[in-house]
Amino acid sequence: MGLVGVIRRGLFRLSTCVHSRIFRMPLFVLIAVVMMNFAANSVLSRAGIYLFGMDPLLFSGIRLGSGAVMLAALVSLRGGWPALDRARSLTAGALLIYLVPFSLAYLTLPSGVGALILFGVVQITMFAGSALAGTQPTLRQWLGMGIAMAGLGWLLWPSETLALDGLGVAFMALAGVGWGVFSLRGRGSRDPLADMGLSFVVLLPAAFVLMLLGGGWSPAGAVVAVVCGGVTSGLGYALWYRVLPQIAATTGAVAQLSVPVIAIIAGAVLLGEVVTFDIVMASMVVLGGIGVAVMRR
Repeated sequence: MGLVGVIRRGLFRLSTCVHSRIFRMPLFVLIAVVMMNFAANSVLSRAGIYLFGMDPLLFSGIRLGSGAVMLAALVSLRGGWPALDRARSLTAGALLIYLVPFSLAYLTLPSGVGALILFGVVQITMFAGSALAGTQPTLRQWLGMGIAMAGLGWLLWPSETLALDGLGVAFMALAGVGWGVFSLRGRGSRDPLADMGLSFVVLLPAAFVLMLLGGGWSPAGAVVAVVCGGVTSGLGYALWYRVLPQIAATTGAVAQLSVPVIAIIAGAVLLGEVVTFDIVMASMVVLGGIGVAVMRR
């Protein structure tokens, strides 16, 4: 066996080991790992774009390309690429709608605040999607969503201690819609690693365009973008697709309530972001409202 064969065999064993060990973790551990990855995406994106001065389009392109390379390697070594159909194309489109505005938003938004807006809009999108699909919301669910929207209104209302950039908020809201649709579509995935890999690979041309359109870069920002793409996005999203079919929609929604809290704490500790009274109170109202809407009696 030649050197290439030895390397390929070794990589195949590594891929098999990663797939078997990670994807067979207890469900609650998988959920915790996914939520930490989601929070890390916010903190890493804010660090790469704001702290290290990376152009957001370039950051998005590197993040997308890194995720595609990581997942394509794992899927190719394991074998079994799914066919690209209309449904998977729409899923990839939803991923792109999330990724690019997400990076643009972090030009101006703190990581924790951005995560709170993102997941508030995500839950509203998933709530609306379920309603449009024929699931009639209960009075308690309407009340919970109303509370959550009031909390977002509190967060977005300008004050002496907190005045958010309107364009940044709009970008993050758009990212939330994209991620909400992406999550809804992920519930039907039978092969999460392959479906996620295909979504990223299909978007490789878009990644190259984003990198060409992007402006300034920094070595530190590029490293952060690679980690954000290959690890916390690519593998993190594949884990999320793995978890989604095994849990109730309400469980997934409740689990995501932890993400803004983790991001706010991590942003304060790692990036020195200020946590004001308005942020804390608005976070409690938003997360409390979502909790009322999704938790069972």
